[in-house]
Amino acid sequence: VLILGLANVVGDGFSMAATSYSGAKAEHDNYHRLRKIEETHIRKYPEGEKEETRQIFIAKGFEGEELEQMVEITARDEQRWIDFMMTEEYGMSAPLTTPIKCGMHTFLAFCVCGVMPLWPFVLDVPKAHILALLLSGWTFFAIGSLKSFWSVKPWWREGLETLVIGMTAAGLAFAIGY
Repeated sequence: VLILGLANVVGDGFSMAATSYSGAKAEHDNYHRLRKIEETHIRKYPEGEKEETRQIFIAKGFEGEELEQMVEITARDEQRWIDFMMTEEYGMSAPLTTPIKCGMHTFLAFCVCGVMPLWPFVLDVPKAHILALLLSGWTFFAIGSLKSFWSVKPWWREGLETLVIGMTAAGLAFAIGY
C-alpha cells in the first residue's frame, strides 16, 4: 500500500505538474507572440493602430475632443500603448507567474494532499483503510473550501462539490484496484 501509494502520488503529481507547466508555458508563449504582433503593428502602422485605439474608446463612450485626447495620451508611450492593446484587443494581461513556478506549486500541493490517506498506513493504525478514506474525504472537502476564496459560491458548497468529485475518482481507482 505504501509503495504503490507513494509511487502514485509522485507519478500523478509529476503528471499534473507537467500539465500545469505546459499550460502556463502555452499561455506565456501566446501572450508574447501577440505582444510582438502589437509591437510590429504600432511601429509599422501607427495610424491604423490609432484608429483601433479610437474605436475601442468610442465603444467605451468617449467622443469629440475627449476621445482624441485619450487616443493621443495612450499612443504617447509605446509600452503603455502595447499593454492597452493587449488588454483591450486581446483581453490579455501579462502573466503573473512563471511556468516553472506553476508546475512546482502543483507538484507540491498534489504531494502534500496526496499523502494524506497514506498516513494511517505509515502509522500502522488499526482499520487504516477506514481512516484513510476519512482523511481523503476531509482533504477533498478542505481543498474545495479553500477554492471558495476564488468563487462566488459558499465555502461549504465548494467543499461538497470537490468532495463528491474527488471521492468519485477515488472510488473508481479503488474499484479498478479491487
